Amino acid sequence: MTDHLLATPPAAADTTTPELELAAVDKVYSSRRGTTEALRGIDLQVAAGEFVALVGRSGCGKTTLLRILAGLLPPTGGEVRAGGRPVWRGARRDEETVSRFGLVFQEPNLFPWFTIEDNVALPLKLRGVDRHARRARAHELCDLVGLGGFEKSLPRELSGGMRQRAAIARALSCDPSVLLMDEPFGALDALTRDRMNLELQSIASTTGATVVFVTHSIPEAVFLADRVVLLSPRPGRIHSVVDVDLARPRELEIDVEPAFRETVRSLRGGLDEEDTKRSGAGPWEEA
Repeated sequence: MTDHLLATPPAAADTTTPELELAAVDKVYSSRRGTTEALRGIDLQVAAGEFVALVGRSGCGKTTLLRILAGLLPPTGGEVRAGGRPVWRGARRDEETVSRFGLVFQEPNLFPWFTIEDNVALPLKLRGVDRHARRARAHELCDLVGLGGFEKSLPRELSGGMRQRAAIARALSCDPSVLLMDEPFGALDALTRDRMNLELQSIASTTGATVVFVTHSIPEAVFLADRVVLLSPRPGRIHSVVDVDLARPRELEIDVEPAFRETVRSLRGGLDEEDTKRSGAGPWEEA
């Protein structure tokens, strides 16, 4: 994309029903060594079109929570709903409900023998969409994420940031109402990560998708999100939910603004508070 600024904002979404809702969600892992309580009593609502970031120490259950939302892991207890419909019915996920999600992980996971166009269009191919329509949609999305002209390239011919753009385009291919992102820029260098944050802000505004974004970076969370959810160390619980009162679109230079710095300070204070509570605990492990 040559311009990350949004010229015309999308129409306001209907927020009468939360796009995502977690009610008393628990997750316990069992193994031969015993049980590990990863999440406890998570209550959270996300409105349609809202951008919510999840932050917390390693092992607090951020990724576990995202995978439960995506229908990749069943909760041990509680309820998860998307658009008013349950994501999980007992231990079985509702395929119609989870089909409304697009997923982006830290690694792009592109097929190396497919062109960028074919990688982006793969979800459409699996749904039986004809070749002409798949190609048109792939080119549209490549333009959206700044990959116009690279549709015929192979993944190995692109930089890490460009491959991640392709992964985002693939996630958007079926017009998801919800985009779930698990540290998608964690492996990128700082300059590329800044550029991707600008692009993601624009993509979220343009598509109107609801976004849940996992990150270890508090400044990144504050730059991107409407609200930041801080999770406590394991078992992960919601320590606090912080509103980000910053106008959009946001420029990288916003990090010098007092409101930005105060929001970052508040979230870091929450982490310090949890650290103090657990000062006698051992090191955290990834949950």
